[in-house]
Amino acid sequence: MDAATQNKNERINLRVKSSAKRLIARAADFEGKTVSHFILTSALKRAEETVQEHQMLTLNARNSRAFFDALAAPVRFNRKLTAALEEYDKRVISK
Repeated sequence: MDAATQNKNERINLRVKSSAKRLIARAADFEGKTVSHFILTSALKRAEETVQEHQMLTLNARNSRAFFDALAAPVRFNRKLTAALEEYDKRVISK
């Protein structure tokens, strides 16, 4: 069951120009969907694409090697890193 067909208990309201509503209604009609279902499926698709773009890191071979070399290198603690770790400990509560 996808997010567009699961039980719904949240609401999103939009105000749009009449020209935008007409265009959306026309597109929904072409796809045989209600306006609400068209908006929901379109927004979900774009949301998934946006999340994917920001979650995935794509590197060329040179940058990939540099990234993995940096991960493999021993950590050198300096004042900035120590301060960042201390700040993290103050802000983040682990369960």
